[in-house]
Amino acid sequence: MTVLSSTVDVESEDHRRNREGMLAAVEALRDVEARVRATEQSKAARYREREQLLPRDRVNLLLDRGSPFLELSTLCGYGCHDDTDGSLAGGNSICGIGYVAGVRCMINASNSAIKGGTMTPWGVQKTLRIQQIALEQKLPIVSLIESGGANLLYQDEMFIEAGRTFANQARLSAAGIPQITVVHGSSTAGGAYMPGLSDYVIMVRGQARVFLAGPPLLKAATGEIAEDEALGGADMHAGTAGTCEYLAEDDADGVRQAREVMGRLDWPVRAPRPESAPFAPPRYDIDELCGIVAADHKTPYDCREVIARLVDDSDFDEFKADFDAQLVCGHAAVEGRSVGVIGNNGPITTKGANKAAQFIQLCCQSEIPLVFLQNITGYMVGKDAEQAGMVKHGSKMIQAVANAHVPKITFVIGGSFGAGNYGMCGRGFSPDFIFAWPNSRTAVMGGEQAAGVMQIVTEGKYAARGEAVPEGMLDEMHARITGAFDKQGHAFYGSARLFDDGLIDPRDTRRVLALTLSVCREARQRTLRPTDFGVARF
Repeated sequence: MTVLSSTVDVESEDHRRNREGMLAAVEALRDVEARVRATEQSKAARYREREQLLPRDRVNLLLDRGSPFLELSTLCGYGCHDDTDGSLAGGNSICGIGYVAGVRCMINASNSAIKGGTMTPWGVQKTLRIQQIALEQKLPIVSLIESGGANLLYQDEMFIEAGRTFANQARLSAAGIPQITVVHGSSTAGGAYMPGLSDYVIMVRGQARVFLAGPPLLKAATGEIAEDEALGGADMHAGTAGTCEYLAEDDADGVRQAREVMGRLDWPVRAPRPESAPFAPPRYDIDELCGIVAADHKTPYDCREVIARLVDDSDFDEFKADFDAQLVCGHAAVEGRSVGVIGNNGPITTKGANKAAQFIQLCCQSEIPLVFLQNITGYMVGKDAEQAGMVKHGSKMIQAVANAHVPKITFVIGGSFGAGNYGMCGRGFSPDFIFAWPNSRTAVMGGEQAAGVMQIVTEGKYAARGEAVPEGMLDEMHARITGAFDKQGHAFYGSARLFDDGLIDPRDTRRVLALTLSVCREARQRTLRPTDFGVARF
């Protein structure tokens, strides 16, 4: 047993300053999320008039009372396309992992309170991501649908990708993963295929509208005149077309029926429930993380201080501690389950890359999940590093990360730059889950470095022509490049574009880690009953 000994002075000025900066970053995240909630609530009266529940109220009613709900990608699409004030963050959907009738599920709810739930380009990408998670982690999907379909202003950015969502539905069904859909309102055009490709469909009488072409388009295309109900109402689909299996009287009844369907599937009995292992909580308060890690990613800290506040009993058996000081590896446990932890205290050296590659392979040998804590400037550069084989040794680490078959959970808790993002299992290396803290920064390099590179290139170009660089050009270029990199490297910018599965408060890291590790563990124990084709209606 090797208990980490913390040297953090929680009364120090540095700790106080770091804490204030981190809490300000968390508050900025919560402010964006609050803007979305406020926009939803502004439509409450309209929903009451229609005798409907707000989308988030539907989700809350669906979930088991008192159970955890891990909402994903709350900043999806933030500041993109027509989101001018942040109120469209989330991609017009509410998605996450929660419990329905005792079953851990993926929840996908249209946020019809915002722009009618129309899909944005990034909203489509969010749907693809949650479908990927559901397939890999063998999670049933419960969808609560009310959407105006695609945002036609951006159809060129989403038409093909939206088709992938339907292909994925067919593949999920064929893989043996049930999809239960409640249609609360409109689900038209391409969106009609969402319930059509679900395994169980519940439609709310008097509210659901499912058709490939609504009355206006039908009249324009064929001249035929038809009313909503006859063309795509819930009664028609239940009694005539056979598109839905169950009729609901209102939103709450539809949610109730979805819970009943999930409860009838006997999903929990199809995977062994491992006994809970006893564990002791960390010896240090996780709240202290806010004072250990500065809001400025350039401020160094010892990643062991973070590990001490995440793992059981702050017990961390460090691997090859004397071989390289800048890459920290070791064995620990989270809620009684073994994990291998890899963190950064500086750039990755040749020794660090070799140590990490060996450690990853050893974890794979013993089926131990890997946890990556990213705070990385990149791989070491310079003549000595190149001659020592940095490319060769760095490639070993990348090979190990890319091919590791055990669960991989990544947290970006500081900077994440260049190939260091790759070696530490960034989004491109398909971690099972990846989350980021609101202070984090992700980019190919820092803004100052990028500006410096471009200055050298520009000076060389003018020198080759025997000319002087125009006055003020370098200063203008430096300001423009650093400004662009600062903006594009910001945590909010990356999360809006799904660089991660969501930004989290540092103080929630252990809980998020424990939940996602449990999801991954259960997925690997579950046996599905795949078929050649998804379930089709006849």
